[in-house]
Amino acid sequence: MATGSMRRHKTDISDAHELAKSHFKTERNKTYVHEEYFEQMRALGRYYDDLEHESRQYANRLHAFLQLSFPLLEDVFSRSSLHFLQIVQHYPHPDLIKGLSLEEIQSRVKETSLKNISLQQAEKKAALLLAAAENSYPAIQATDVRCQHLKECAQRVKELKRQKKEIIKQMVQLSKERSDFQVLISFPGIGEATAVRIIGELGDIRRFQNNKQVNAYAGIDIQRYQSGKLHYQDRINKRGNRRLRKILYFMVISMISLRKRTQNTIVDYYDQLKKQPQSKPHKVAVIACVNKFLKVAFHLIQHSIPYNYAFAMASA
Repeated sequence: MATGSMRRHKTDISDAHELAKSHFKTERNKTYVHEEYFEQMRALGRYYDDLEHESRQYANRLHAFLQLSFPLLEDVFSRSSLHFLQIVQHYPHPDLIKGLSLEEIQSRVKETSLKNISLQQAEKKAALLLAAAENSYPAIQATDVRCQHLKECAQRVKELKRQKKEIIKQMVQLSKERSDFQVLISFPGIGEATAVRIIGELGDIRRFQNNKQVNAYAGIDIQRYQSGKLHYQDRINKRGNRRLRKILYFMVISMISLRKRTQNTIVDYYDQLKKQPQSKPHKVAVIACVNKFLKVAFHLIQHSIPYNYAFAMASA
């Protein structure tokens, strides 16, 4: 083998020399060039990831500041909701609530809600908010500059959420007429956002010759260590696309969470692995489901066939 004299991790000058010499000994396949659609999807997906990373940073700062100014606020509203961010901007400190009446707080809660909640719901939230303000013991004053920083963090998180939503909308607009997108959203538990992010990282799945190549690209192929009679535990390679691997992992988690409302052979396979005489650990079972999903998706996209549970069960 032309590369047999090289190390696995090629970081030395001699490795570069051996790579250059291998060009004259090895017949390599031509590099696959993606069409413009997949290039744009990859760029948009990476832009989404950058915004997601920045959003987590600002959310962590917001949480840290709230622990100083108004820690009980996170018990009243979900941290992931836009309503929570709106309230933070209006009431970053409990002292800003204590002088208000229940009706005034109720009006503000209803006004800042994007879901047009009822008066009863607004009143309930207002009572909880007032109780949280009464029971809070802030470490900083309402005039502290960190309260202003907290409001700016909330505003930035809101803006990042809006940008992420626009990127997904743009990716869906580019993909809605394509067969691979239609196949992916036909799977129970895969929404438009997950489908376009998979396409953005996976690219054109038709360029692979079989599903084992897809597994290697995602980095979930098995890496086996053996030395004489000593056998180490098998692990996934993790040398592939870590972004794709993460998307697929949480995709399977989402499928499992929807098991009561949908029929899905991927979830059936997960349950089968967990019910064996030697039950597989959760993460091992999830990765096995990722493997199964890629195998099924590879076949369906190759033939432009939407997912069908009854057909999948019949052919299993």
